[in-house]
Amino acid sequence: MKPFIRIASGQGFWGDWQRAPIDQVRLSKGDTAIDYLMLDYLAEVTMSIMQKQRQKDSSLGYARDFPEVVREILPDILEKNIKVVSNAGGVNPLACKDKIFEVAKSLGVKGLKVGVVMGDDIMDRLDELLAKGEEMRNMDTGEPFAAIRHRALSANVYFGAFPIADCLRQGAQIVVTGRCTDTGLTLAPMICEFGWKETDWDLLAAGTIAGHILECGAQASGGNFLGDWESVPNLENVGFPIVEAYPNGEFFVTKHEGTGGLVRSDVVKEQLLYEIGNPAEYITPDCVADFTTIRLEDVAPNRVRVFGIKGKPATEFYKVSISYSDGWTAFGSLTYSWPDALKKAKRADEILRARLKNLGLEFEEIRTEFIGANACHQHLENLERVNEVQMRVGVRDRDRKKVERFGYEIAPLILTGPPSVTGFAGGRPKPSEVVAYFPALIRKERVAPKVLVEER
Repeated sequence: MKPFIRIASGQGFWGDWQRAPIDQVRLSKGDTAIDYLMLDYLAEVTMSIMQKQRQKDSSLGYARDFPEVVREILPDILEKNIKVVSNAGGVNPLACKDKIFEVAKSLGVKGLKVGVVMGDDIMDRLDELLAKGEEMRNMDTGEPFAAIRHRALSANVYFGAFPIADCLRQGAQIVVTGRCTDTGLTLAPMICEFGWKETDWDLLAAGTIAGHILECGAQASGGNFLGDWESVPNLENVGFPIVEAYPNGEFFVTKHEGTGGLVRSDVVKEQLLYEIGNPAEYITPDCVADFTTIRLEDVAPNRVRVFGIKGKPATEFYKVSISYSDGWTAFGSLTYSWPDALKKAKRADEILRARLKNLGLEFEEIRTEFIGANACHQHLENLERVNEVQMRVGVRDRDRKKVERFGYEIAPLILTGPPSVTGFAGGRPKPSEVVAYFPALIRKERVAPKVLVEER
């Protein structure tokens, strides 16, 4: 057993800074040499986007940025023996695996082992599961899944860390998964290296919290920091966080020497509070972590000790992330300038709504934001000092034709509404499909992960 391992975050979402994983690997040396690189690409809406891509082209459905990252870092990770774990597989992890091998072949690399975790995509099993009594009710509203079954676009189970650890034990140098927990990407290397068991609740909770800290990339090393944000140095070259983990569950958060950003307890605390409901029960497939037990200590510049973490037994359920089609939406905007910018924008909104009503157009939802005055804080308008305001109007409805017709009413306001208007350069607003989120639970015995490790 290694005395400790270092796991580096290289991506917090699909579209995050492409340079981050390259820096994490190429700066790996000395006291901050890393053993693992984890890259988190998936969010709930990402799965539906990938599902649509796969429907159009069976070779797609994964994060296409990832193979290009592999192209950049593959020689380095092989030389430095760094293993890569990512959920970039999306809804088509096998295609992602094949693309990685294609990249390796183009670089003259042979003998590469790639692990794949599958089985999370239950789209083709939905009717079977409903017939077996799995209601899969919406966790927020209680609505049964059957009510929106005909509009489902994707359905993926959140697996945990153990299938990834299985791939690593089999020698995989790169592991790609479909939908798994973000935290599992970090917990899995600890399970593999330290031999943690499925009932080591405190240890699994510690690894889960380490994963929660790493999952959003630089948000744990000074990016998006709401505290004394101006004190964060050199965000132009921000260093993504690294966790130095020990077999007893204690770990340290740090980053590479010489990089920008800031690793400090208050920065880490902000990330710990991200997406938290009940802090005493952070539920994952692997355990239930108690965030109220976390202790943090600044032990050196850019080095935070995290310890004291307690966990509870895992539940009997997996979470299922379901997306479904919920109509159409369109957005249009115009910008009004001083004087009386906000007054003009509000009057334009009144005119627009009256014209829509005169046309007999009523929408399931219509919403207006006055950007520059109240888009972020709706009740804090400053009527005196707003020099320019963007009126942004959005509509949503199941009837695509109504949404399309709305798009014809924005441009006429330029010459038939209040003065001092600009900002209409993108053409008429066009309808786009609304993808809604349906979170549910399913009993663990109904689904099982599948693991494949292939060498080429």
